[in-house]
Amino acid sequence: MRDLQPQAGQAQVLELARVAARDLLAPSATENDRAERFPEEAMRHLARSGLFGINVPKAYGGLEAGVVAYALAVRELASACAGTTVGLMVTNMVAEAIARFGDEAQRQRWLPGLLSGAHAAASFCLSEPGSGSDAASLRATARRDGDHYVLDGTKAWITSGGRAGLYLVMARTSPDGGSRGISAFIVEAGTPGLVATKPEDKLGMRASVTTQIVLDGCRVPSANLLGAEGDGFKVAMGSLDGGRIGVAAQACGIAAAAQRCALDFARGGRADGTALSEQQSTQWLVADNAAELDAGWLLVLRAAALKDKGAPHSREAAMAKVFCTEMASEVASRALQVLGEAGEDSRHSAERNLRDARVTRIYEGTSEVQRIVIARECLKALS
Repeated sequence: MRDLQPQAGQAQVLELARVAARDLLAPSATENDRAERFPEEAMRHLARSGLFGINVPKAYGGLEAGVVAYALAVRELASACAGTTVGLMVTNMVAEAIARFGDEAQRQRWLPGLLSGAHAAASFCLSEPGSGSDAASLRATARRDGDHYVLDGTKAWITSGGRAGLYLVMARTSPDGGSRGISAFIVEAGTPGLVATKPEDKLGMRASVTTQIVLDGCRVPSANLLGAEGDGFKVAMGSLDGGRIGVAAQACGIAAAAQRCALDFARGGRADGTALSEQQSTQWLVADNAAELDAGWLLVLRAAALKDKGAPHSREAAMAKVFCTEMASEVASRALQVLGEAGEDSRHSAERNLRDARVTRIYEGTSEVQRIVIARECLKALS
C-alpha cells in the first residue's frame, strides 16, 4: 500500500524477492505449472539470495530480517509463482524451527547447508492420511533403540517430498501421551527407510512437488531429536502459527497477480463497443478486489509485526490466514469474470491464480480450524 513503506532491512529483502520474482520465477511459471516441474535451480538461486532463512539469525547463514520482511518477500514471490513460493515457505518454516527449538550443535550442523541451498528444500511432515486438522491424533511412531530412534508410519501431502534434503518429521514416542506424546525428528534425505511416493496430481500449486512420505524402519540418531521427547506438538504448533502468516501473505500475492491480470485486460479489452475499463460492472469488480486486498494485507502486517515483537499472535495469524485465503479465491474469481472467456485460456495467469488460491484455504490449517482458533481466543479474553 502506498502509505506503508518498509524499513531499510525489510526493503532490501523485498528487493531481493522482487528481482527473483521478475527474472527467475515469472518467466517459467506457466510452463512449470503445465509440466508439474519442480523448479530446482530456481530454489537454489532463492537460497543463495538468502531467502531460505529470512527470519533466521545471521550466525547460521540467515538474513535475520524479521517476519514482516518474510511476508513482503512471500507476497512478491507468490505473485509470480505460488507453487515455487510454497517450497520456499516450508523451507523457511523448517529452518526457523531448527533455529528456535534446536540445540547449538543441531543449528551448526543443519542450518548453514539448508540456507545455502545445499539441500534444495526442506519438508515439514505432520499430516497423515487419517490425521489432518486433528494433528494430535497422528499415528506415526518413533521407537527408541539404543542411541537411535526407529520411525514407522506414513505422512501425507508433503511439500517438496522426494526433493527435499531435510525432513522435519513428527512421530509418536508415547502411545498414551496424546499431544504430549509426539516428538520431532530431523531426517536427512537418503536415510534408509524414508521413501517418497509418486507425486500427487494436484489442481493447483503444480510447480510444487507433493508426495506421501513412507517411513519403514527408518533409523535416525538420537541427536536428530529436535527439542526433548514430547516437544513435537509444541514444535509443530509453534511453526504453524508463523506458517499461517506466510500462507496469508502468499494468498495476498496470488490475489494481487489476479487483480493485475484483470486490470491489464480491462485497459485493453472491449465489449459491445465499449472499453471494459469504462464499464461500471468491471469497475465494481476491480474496486472490490482492491479493497479486500488492502484489508487482507493489513491483517498480515499486524500478525507479522506481533510475531516480530515476540508478542502472542495466534488469533491475529488465524484472522489473517482465513481472511486472506478466502479473499484470494474471491479476487481470482472476479478476475476471471473481468476476462470473460479469455480467462479460461492458460496464457493468462488468472486461471492459474484461481487454482493456486484454492489450496491456501486448506494447508497450514483449514479455514474452519482458523475460525475455531479465533473463537477460542476471543472467548478466552472474556474469562
